[in-house]
Amino acid sequence: MASAALAVKPILELDFPTGAIPGKPIVLSTWDFGLKANEAAWKILSSSGRALDAVEAGVKITEADPNERSVGYGGRPDRDGRVTLDACIMDDFANIGSVAALEHIMHPISVARAVMEKTPHVMLVGDGALSFALSQGFKKQNLLTEPSEKEWKEWLTKSEYKPKVNIENHDTIGMIALDVNGNLSGACTTSGMAYKMHGRVGDSPIIGAGLYVDNEIGAATATGHGEEVIRIAGSHLVVELMRQGKSPEKACQEAVMRIVAISKKRNQSLRDIQVGFIAINKKGEFGSYCVQDGFSYAVHDAKGNRMAKPDFYLK
Repeated sequence: MASAALAVKPILELDFPTGAIPGKPIVLSTWDFGLKANEAAWKILSSSGRALDAVEAGVKITEADPNERSVGYGGRPDRDGRVTLDACIMDDFANIGSVAALEHIMHPISVARAVMEKTPHVMLVGDGALSFALSQGFKKQNLLTEPSEKEWKEWLTKSEYKPKVNIENHDTIGMIALDVNGNLSGACTTSGMAYKMHGRVGDSPIIGAGLYVDNEIGAATATGHGEEVIRIAGSHLVVELMRQGKSPEKACQEAVMRIVAISKKRNQSLRDIQVGFIAINKKGEFGSYCVQDGFSYAVHDAKGNRMAKPDFYLK
């Protein structure tokens, strides 16, 4: 007979709820465009819907908005004038789906979900991702809007590649949510850095970099310079720090400090870097931290939908 002393201990010395959480659900998303995205997610969450459905519905709002120039339709193209999209999604069962360098499809997040649910794979890229999307009934269309095309042609006169921090030519909408049943999911989608080399992929479609969800612990997502996030497997790191007992804000802060330390070793100016993380734990606590001022995120819970400004390293 097994001894009581051999009973399995919980991963964390925290009282994680297994049922409904008072005062929840909650959804977080990056940047100002997160407010509209949160509204769509909240309609599902407030009706006892699943977090997975909420995050997909939420980021689709931003993907379809031609005025948001760093995500989806209307996103700024690569240096060849091609709009290429990256996205990933992750649910409470650690199911994952991702697409990268996808062209001509309005909603890469929904293609990523189809990869997750209808294929034995977790990532499809380029022409393969497009062929799969078309086979699933997604419609092919031109995503390069007139304003984005005009800006690209103006850029071609000098062809200088100098991404600017906090200018949404390299930013993402990342969304993480906790539903009434205490389950987590996340989504991340972007058109990537403006005027990037064709074929460049950032952190957004990479599980563990741009997004990570562990339903026992919490969820995190990232925005900003994707190369720096990939360098530290940023979102996975944030979740693992929460596993060690750190609050969401402290976990985000430590991840940013990893980026700071590595950048200093590489003699890279921090003034040229912006990375922001947002995180939520299983108890519904949330937090954020970024490299420098300028990043903001949206929060929607029972108190309403609002913007929040995180603390930052570079004062």
